Order: sequence, then structure tokens, then C-alpha cells
Amino acid sequence: MSSGKVITHIPESGRDAIFRVWRGDSTAGQFVDYKIRVQPGMVVLDAIHQIQAEQANDLAVRWNCKAGKCGSCSAEVNGMPRLMCMTRLDMLDLDMPVIVEPMKAFPSIRDLVTDVSWNYAVKKRIRPFRPRKPDAPDGTWRMQQDDVDRVQEFRKCIECFLCQDVCHVLRDHHKHDEFIGPRFLVYSAALEMHPLDAEHRVGDLKNEHGIGYCNITKCCTKVCPEHITITDNAIIPLKERVVDEFYDPVTRLFRIFRPKKA
Repeated sequence: MSSGKVITHIPESGRDAIFRVWRGDSTAGQFVDYKIRVQPGMVVLDAIHQIQAEQANDLAVRWNCKAGKCGSCSAEVNGMPRLMCMTRLDMLDLDMPVIVEPMKAFPSIRDLVTDVSWNYAVKKRIRPFRPRKPDAPDGTWRMQQDDVDRVQEFRKCIECFLCQDVCHVLRDHHKHDEFIGPRFLVYSAALEMHPLDAEHRVGDLKNEHGIGYCNITKCCTKVCPEHITITDNAIIPLKERVVDEFYDPVTRLFRIFRPKKA
């Protein structure tokens, strides 16, 4: 799975390019080649729309904002999970066919559209935010700015599920029943590290959410379009909390006598 950048010159008059697009459903399918005229400034989603308009009216593709903020147009371009609307054609080698296929970690519905509903079911399994009691008599809380800033990064997630798609635990080993994936480890971190949260999720991370399956290859961080530092800032700190609670005897005793504030 290569992410190397190739700068292709596209003259103002345009040039021809071949797009090898996956066509099929949950039962069967194949790649179909489409030759189109590409122009400067085009992204992969533009090319797919052009194919849809001129050659394959029944081509199924999911998209919405075309601005890299809705996460709808996730697919794999030349084997790399990407947002089609943010993948410029001048960064691809157009001397070779551009291969566009659906995400492999989720069931196929049709053509480039996959069934990502599993992700929403997973989110419901994570314990929600539970605020601790107010600090002050007037019913307000006191927080350190550093603690507030720490979780802001995680809120940038657009739920494109590219990190889920690239994760080998889901993509190759299909551990969907045992592992919630990097997206929801980030979501858990946003809750668990929130300075006002009083819920306890460390046991769930170990026993139900499968955090031990992650071997911190950082592939999820590499594909994140919002540049969230998934591995270093979310997953590793959560792993450390699991180790502290379940494998460090001194820390376990400390937590027994100094539980998380309610």
C-alpha cells in the first residue's frame, strides 16, 4: 500500500487518463476501465462524476460536501484509503490506470458504496459522557486549559472511517466482533481524557473493545484527512491506562483508594 506522491503535469487543454473502477455488489464484481479527458484542478471525485455523467449513469458512489468535511466519499485509490474529493489527479501517475475501489474493511453494497453501519452500532456500545459533580457552590466546574486543549484534536474527526479501513485488525483479520477500531479508540479517548468526565471505560477497552489487538503501526494516523495524531495522542495513552490499571500492582492499589472523582 503505497502513499508516495507523483506530480503529473496536466496541460490546460487536458489529457486522457484511464480510470479502473470497481463495479459490482456483495456477490460479485469486476474492474471496468473508463477513458476520460481530465483537466487541471480535477480530483478523483470529479473524474468519477464525469464517468457517471458520460459513460456509466448507474455507477454508485457516495458523496456529499466535496470539501473534505463530510467523510462520505471514502474509497481506495491505487490501494490507499483516501477521500476522493481531496485526492488531486496531478498527484497521481496518470500514465498508469487510476484504480478506484470501495473500502475493503466493510461489506460491499454496490460499486464504490460500502455498508458502514457497523461503525454506528459500535459507537452506541461506548459509555457516554458522564460529568462529575460541580466544583463550585454556583454549580460550575474548574478546569486547566491544558486539559481542555488535550481533547480538542479528537473532535476534528469527520467519521470518514478511513482509519478503520486501513487497520489490519479489521481489514485483514476481520475482528469486527472483538475490536472497535481506531476511530472509536479516538472517540473513547475524547471521553476518557475529558477533564469533566467521571465515567470509567478502561475495563471496557481491555475486555470488550479489544484495544490489545492494536499493535501501533500508525497506519491509521497516516491516512487521517484531519491529521489527528491517532496513535500517539489517543491509542497509546489509552493503552497506558489499561496497563496501569490491570498490570501495575502499585497503580491498582492507588486507584482503589483514590478513585476517579464522581
